Amino acid sequence: MKKRAIAAASFGGHWVQLLRMRPLFDKYDTTYVSTRAELQAMVEGQKFRVVNDAAAESKLKLLITFARALWIVLRVRPHVIVSTGAAPGFALLFWGHILGAKTVWVDSIANAEEMSRSGRLAKRFATLWLSQWEDVASRAGAQYMGRVI
Repeated sequence: MKKRAIAAASFGGHWVQLLRMRPLFDKYDTTYVSTRAELQAMVEGQKFRVVNDAAAESKLKLLITFARALWIVLRVRPHVIVSTGAAPGFALLFWGHILGAKTVWVDSIANAEEMSRSGRLAKRFATLWLSQWEDVASRAGAQYMGRVI
């Protein structure tokens, strides 16, 4: 029986970067999570869940995102959660950490100067905390293992 994983990313570049790691997820019974239902077509045949997008400026939306993320983590019971961002991915990573899953944060390649806001928050909850920029990783205390895009 394969171990369960959640692979999570917001729409856009975060999602593209996550899909570049898809061969790694084939080793798991993976549930993909994103912020737009139409992205399910890109992982056809795989489990897929939608979580609303939110930013720190909208407390109510953020609360809903965290509640939905908790529901997904409780339903899937993943052994590992991998996210390339942003806030919805952090919410999943947070609950995964609380419930004992291994957690991996891969900060977006777009963050070439510093870790993203979600990435900085993820540091406390990530088993593996990564930046795709060697100099950003060095300054932030993250690990650098290359780029996915």
